[in-house]
Amino acid sequence: MTIPSKFFNEEEKKQIAEAIQTAELNTSGEIRLHVESKCEENELDRAAYWFAELKMHKTEQRNGVLFYLAIDNKKLAILGDIGINAKVENGFWDATRDLIIGFFKEGKYAMGLTTGIIQAGLQLQKHFPYQKNDVNELADEISFGK
Repeated sequence: MTIPSKFFNEEEKKQIAEAIQTAELNTSGEIRLHVESKCEENELDRAAYWFAELKMHKTEQRNGVLFYLAIDNKKLAILGDIGINAKVENGFWDATRDLIIGFFKEGKYAMGLTTGIIQAGLQLQKHFPYQKNDVNELADEISFGK
């Protein structure tokens, strides 16, 4: 079993956190990444569980996006809150997931997630531009499970 907190090296963790910060610079939206080793259920259901655990539904404009990765089961899900889901075009999250998986197939996990996070940030920026009094409502660091 892979230890999630050891899956990315320190440089990769920093790269992902910086991608989240960059993606959030021009938007009021919030992005998180949660990584765990196993997912014994549907990855979207598990992502929904972590979305609630991380209190991502508590953002003022309901515009949080969770990237969920189960390493050992090779499962990836992207879950947007109702505010952002009402705005992005149909298939956007699936297309972003497929883009990330392309990087994963080459063993470039951090690069894939970074690219997907930046894509999500562009959508958030388009639909939820940065507000002058914007507050970073959620942590930018990677969240790790078991």
